[in-house]
Amino acid sequence: MVRAYGKTLEECFANAAYALFDRTVDLSGVSPLEGIEVRTSGDCPEGRLYSFLAEMLFIEDCENLILCDFDVRFDGNDVVCKAKGEKLDRAKHRTRSEIKAVTYHMMEIDPSVPSVTVIFDT
Repeated sequence: MVRAYGKTLEECFANAAYALFDRTVDLSGVSPLEGIEVRTSGDCPEGRLYSFLAEMLFIEDCENLILCDFDVRFDGNDVVCKAKGEKLDRAKHRTRSEIKAVTYHMMEIDPSVPSVTVIFDT
């Protein structure tokens, strides 16, 4: 379980994405060399968080891209993220454990703090 805080919900989403990648690879050894832009959407705040983190996991799994820097903004029901990182290099990067999925179980978004809580299925 991860509880991510920030000054805004956008920052909370960015910090949750950072936590997702840091759970699988030690991000202290990852450099922001390659940039991408991702746009996801959802009908409710939890749906937006789930879609966003699921897309981050897809990028890691399918493109072997380890992201370490996130700039998130909301555009209506969309989450727009400019992220940077580099391709996974097992000789350079220290891997941790695999995340299989993002779950809705116990997911919580609290705009008053602001914070988000999410469980990653390992």
